[in-house]
Amino acid sequence: MEVIQKISVAFIAFLHLGFLYMEMFLWSRPQGLKIFKIDAAFALKSATLAANQGLYNGFLAAGLIWSLCATVPEQRFQLKIFFLVCVLVAGIYGGMTASRNILFLQAIPALLALTLVFLTK
Repeated sequence: MEVIQKISVAFIAFLHLGFLYMEMFLWSRPQGLKIFKIDAAFALKSATLAANQGLYNGFLAAGLIWSLCATVPEQRFQLKIFFLVCVLVAGIYGGMTASRNILFLQAIPALLALTLVFLTK
């Protein structure tokens, strides 16, 4: 069960690295326009905001990776809880304000990983 928990946390980190890449590097490109369902004019006007959002996703990924690499068990647990709750809150907010898909891509996986973290404590 602990292996599944670690894989789920790593998966969430990997997702957020993907979000970083898409928001920072693909936002104004054809792939980004298609992924985010936006037009080129909007993408150009909002590119700086998207890059900033991507950077925040990178911080979430870094925190989750840190939680997997920490050597003190209690610290690992606390880091996982903190960063997964951050992802969950961001996912709920994004799902309510930007796109319902964010609930399924971000919030629900974070909730599942968070549940596994508590079950394996």
